[in-house]
Amino acid sequence: MVVLEARNISMVYNSLRGPVEALRDVSLEVREGEFVCIVGPSGCGKTTLLRILSGLLKPTSGLVLWKGEPLKEPKPEMGFIFQKANLMPWRDALGNVLLPLEVRGVNGPEALEKALSLLKAMGLDGFLHTYPRELSGGMEQKVALARALVYDPDILFLDEPFSSLDALTRERLNVELAALWRERCKTVVMVTHNLQEAIFLADRVVVMSPRPGTLKARFIIPFPHPRDLSLTFTPEFAALARAIREAIEY
Repeated sequence: MVVLEARNISMVYNSLRGPVEALRDVSLEVREGEFVCIVGPSGCGKTTLLRILSGLLKPTSGLVLWKGEPLKEPKPEMGFIFQKANLMPWRDALGNVLLPLEVRGVNGPEALEKALSLLKAMGLDGFLHTYPRELSGGMEQKVALARALVYDPDILFLDEPFSSLDALTRERLNVELAALWRERCKTVVMVTHNLQEAIFLADRVVVMSPRPGTLKARFIIPFPHPRDLSLTFTPEFAALARAIREAIEY
């Protein structure tokens, strides 16, 4: 079932130097339970498209449908993870994860069980009362991921959440994100510059053109889930990465 659909989305920003066309006539469907990665050159409008798909930004023209209805603002069943973890510095890891539940009026044993379960799944049960300033970058993003998942959203929007991390930490978080996605059957739309990350995680990769961003290519990822990092060293993986890179560059 198609849960998210963009129809002929265009976006023009007004700048001091005049109008800037960020997106032009973008149409995209995302199915329930699907993991879609959006890739493309810097400045092509990937983040703009993600913000429009999630209802955070209104397009200049076109329409976004969420479960068949026009999307005018973010929905409670949507989760967000950005480049920076944006954790509350005065709350420990557990307190940060509990925050979305508190905002929704969910408290007590039910809320605590959900938060503890997610933090344990991410290997953070020994850091429940650790504050953000005391966490590594990878740990911060794990807490941000747990915070986004704790209220059981139907869809996650990820805007390069691992871009600031070292390669090994990024790989480990990709494995954990893939496991959580399979376990919880979430729909995910993710922006990334990293082709290895996109191919490892996604069911489908869409390639955007240079600005004004349009969708110029779509790739079905043929590798079955679950995927092991050893996959990234295979000739088939390398060939697909080469094909996607060529689609971006030409």
